Amino acid sequence: MKALQKNDDIYVRACESADMSLPEQSQDHATIDDLYEQLETLEETVDTPTERMEVRRARRVVDRISHNGAVSRAITTFTGKDKAEAFVGSVVIGMPLLVEDGVIEIGEFLAETPAFFVGNLALAVSLVVGILYVAEFRDVKITDPYLGLLPRRPLWVLAIAFATATAMMTLWGRVTWDDPWVNLCQVSVIFTAMAIGGSLGDIIPGE
Repeated sequence: MKALQKNDDIYVRACESADMSLPEQSQDHATIDDLYEQLETLEETVDTPTERMEVRRARRVVDRISHNGAVSRAITTFTGKDKAEAFVGSVVIGMPLLVEDGVIEIGEFLAETPAFFVGNLALAVSLVVGILYVAEFRDVKITDPYLGLLPRRPLWVLAIAFATATAMMTLWGRVTWDDPWVNLCQVSVIFTAMAIGGSLGDIIPGE
């Protein structure tokens, strides 16, 4: 019972510390990472070895809970594993469409109406950004953007989807590049679907 009481005290002190250190407007959006930081701070400020041991124990419990999926941690990095997940998601969603003749017809239509081709690309970008940041499937943070403006994650997801669509359309003989403009438009149809799949494949498994 005493050990449970000590753990409860540790959590209470960490949460109270988090409330005091976070700006008032951010307290409603505190994440598990904020709790980690407060536990680290608390470990440095406690007075006795016993209390430090209890703080470390609390940190291990929080780490175990977060990795078991009981607590959703913010996604802050984009690693090789994320790129592989985006590729797999692109293939899973896009592959069934590769055999559909309707894709070829839609691509020819887009080639005849360049404004719709641009609109299709804008739709793909909007869907990726919406899935990653607006729909809130996960708490995805923008960190270290290119040139200080361009988020890494959507750029990589879009690039992977486009490269995958181009490679598979070419590999399976769906485009021969004898008419580059028409073939590009046809690839863009598959690209839109693969961009959706890449976004979901990237964030659903978490970080």
